[in-house]
Amino acid sequence: MTRSTTAAAVLAHAQGQPALLGGSHLVAIDGPAGSGKTTLAGQVAGLGAGFVVHLDDLYPGWDGLRELDPLVLRLLGPLAQGMTGYYRRWDWDDSEYRETHHVDPAPLLVLEGVGSGNRAWRPLISTLVWVEARPEIRLARGLERDGVAVREKWLRWMADEEQLFEAEGTRSAADLVVDTS
Repeated sequence: MTRSTTAAAVLAHAQGQPALLGGSHLVAIDGPAGSGKTTLAGQVAGLGAGFVVHLDDLYPGWDGLRELDPLVLRLLGPLAQGMTGYYRRWDWDDSEYRETHHVDPAPLLVLEGVGSGNRAWRPLISTLVWVEARPEIRLARGLERDGVAVREKWLRWMADEEQLFEAEGTRSAADLVVDTS
């Protein structure tokens, strides 16, 4: 299956499910860092004329997985009621929140990032996609993107996300699994 076929399959699955987010289809693309979630999210949104929210814009830094649920619920709660949701973008370089982004209700919203399939909002998800790749591939991709200076932070993040996925049971809850190894 090619990437575009995968994106088309994700979109088709979502459109075949109930629109649970206030009349919108919410596609959550979850999985470990460096697995290819961002690429797939962009393709799905492009095919479905949807909007992507990257959780990298919400986590408050390298230890932000523990604080994710209220941040995402602040965005999705209003959308579930057909109203505009919002989030503040985290600036990784300056370690502080910046501008506020408003997200209007739309037929398709793609939530992408580690933790996007968490239990706290799973009832709002039309399609949960799990994207995975072997750890050494993911680490290499991450260091290529972020630089080798953050290697220790990446390794800590990988341990944190493994704990999150185990606690949330995300992979086993996924509707679709994509391996990008």
